[in-house]
Amino acid sequence: MNKQIRIALVLVLVFVAGLALVGCNSGQASIGVLDVNKVMSDSPKIKQFQDQLNVKGKELSDQLEKDKASISAEEFQKRQETAYGEFLKTKQDLESQIDTTIKQAIEQVSQEKKMGVVLYKNSIATGGTDITDAVIQKMQ
Repeated sequence: MNKQIRIALVLVLVFVAGLALVGCNSGQASIGVLDVNKVMSDSPKIKQFQDQLNVKGKELSDQLEKDKASISAEEFQKRQETAYGEFLKTKQDLESQIDTTIKQAIEQVSQEKKMGVVLYKNSIATGGTDITDAVIQKMQ
């Protein structure tokens, strides 16, 4: 009796595995590959975000230098810490916007090209369709 249960269980598992494999291959979804480093270096949208961060850093730095002569060393240090916190908050906000923008572009390109999966290029040895340039275009 125990042997019959094992055989039935094995048959059920083989059947379920077969269904899963057939389901994975239906529609012939392809795999996209994205070079995030290229997106970060070549995208005009990313350059805009980086420019915004640079402008904010310069504004904070200039204000600190301007105030430095008229305040105490202790007050200067407090303002420096506040400015650094403000800079980090701006940086985090911009990074979040960058992440959202990239994800939206990936989603659009993957739907247009009927891709089931998009992987990062640095983790792929070979294979996949490079969608990096299409993502950069969508981000403009």
